[in-house]
Amino acid sequence: MDIFEHNRERMRSEGAPLADRMRPRSLGDIAGQEHILGEGKLLRRAIEADRVTSLILYGPPGSGKTTLAHVVAAHTESHFERLNAVTSGVRDIRRLVGEARDRLGAYSVRTILFIDEVHRFNKAQQDALLPYVEDGTIIFIGATTENPYFEVIPPLVSRSQVFELHPLSAAEVREVARRAIEDDERGLGEYNLRVDEEALAHIVDSAGGDARVALNALELAAMTTAPEAGGERRISREIAEESVQRRVLRYDKDGDAHYDTISAFIKSMRGSDPDAALYWLARMIYAGEDPRFISRRLIVHAAEDVGLADPNALNVAVSCAAGVERVGLPEGRLILAEAALYIATAPKSNSVLAVDEALEDVQQGRGGEVPSHLRDASYSSAGELGRGEGYEYPPSHPGRWVRQQYLPEGLENRRYYRPSGQGYERTVRRRFAGRRDDDDG
Repeated sequence: MDIFEHNRERMRSEGAPLADRMRPRSLGDIAGQEHILGEGKLLRRAIEADRVTSLILYGPPGSGKTTLAHVVAAHTESHFERLNAVTSGVRDIRRLVGEARDRLGAYSVRTILFIDEVHRFNKAQQDALLPYVEDGTIIFIGATTENPYFEVIPPLVSRSQVFELHPLSAAEVREVARRAIEDDERGLGEYNLRVDEEALAHIVDSAGGDARVALNALELAAMTTAPEAGGERRISREIAEESVQRRVLRYDKDGDAHYDTISAFIKSMRGSDPDAALYWLARMIYAGEDPRFISRRLIVHAAEDVGLADPNALNVAVSCAAGVERVGLPEGRLILAEAALYIATAPKSNSVLAVDEALEDVQQGRGGEVPSHLRDASYSSAGELGRGEGYEYPPSHPGRWVRQQYLPEGLENRRYYRPSGQGYERTVRRRFAGRRDDDDG
């Protein structure tokens, strides 16, 4: 490194955000992730022994993926290179692979290539890595906030160990913040901060398990607060609220958080828990989810999981979609909440899924032609062909029902619909009692 590079690095380090300056330098400094970095855990043993193989680190922002890669770099005798998938491409990969091959041949030194946000590489770019990971030219470490089993090509996943990092707990975020407040060298110690307990609690709670968010808020609060007469800078709850502005939710409309949240919403309604349904609905609204997407899921859930136990649920869901389309947000939140509460508190039946059994029979070619007595007999020559012959007209019979065959040959006794006995379907079960030869109630 020449004098100019050294100066640039010094200036970058001094002007770096607090979150970057406070980045842990050793395994012992890393907050959380005991499930993979605790004493005796596989990944910890591999790092300490400098026997790291290709890895994919998967977890939410601020959970320590890049930090972990830096710790690997500090512990290894291998050459460490870093790329960001947003700003790099195949040409950069080929250049680094060429250098890694030369380094391995000339000095027997391995190269670890860390790629941040690897999910942003397209398939061709990921394919370009594959041969060199497979033949050992490079040891690959990828970091991603997206599920690697969806966003990273299967051959690359299969050649890597996947470790999932969890959001930090409130206690862990608090510890990270405390270190930053007290650290004179890299942290905010020089500001002589006195952070009120309520202020720190607000920052920690608002971070949502993301240490970077907490540190950014602390730094902003410290830099924008004037010292009092004694030189102390007091961070009050009001200052903390101004520094945070808005709680950050981990929610990517195309990622895991999106699908996990809508899954929790649907399962809460299915489980008849109106409080949980409202909470997950609020999470989606707050994160900016498209209300039309929520409406569509309400319609599907009303049909699939409430069904004929309360046929009005589908009407409510469809009306909700129309209402939200007309008024939008924020007023639309009330319409979404009404529909979600109605569906969550409605009796449940998934008997409509019987259509899948019928589809299976159709796809497998089961069942013959339309029975003759059910065929169209509205045209003049239909009688000559025997169309409609033998058909019984139900309204002409007592009870407006008559026993006759409606299913095709080969499926005469097939039963798809099984009323659940929940809600309105109790009425359906009573009405159908005795109408089926194999009626089991």
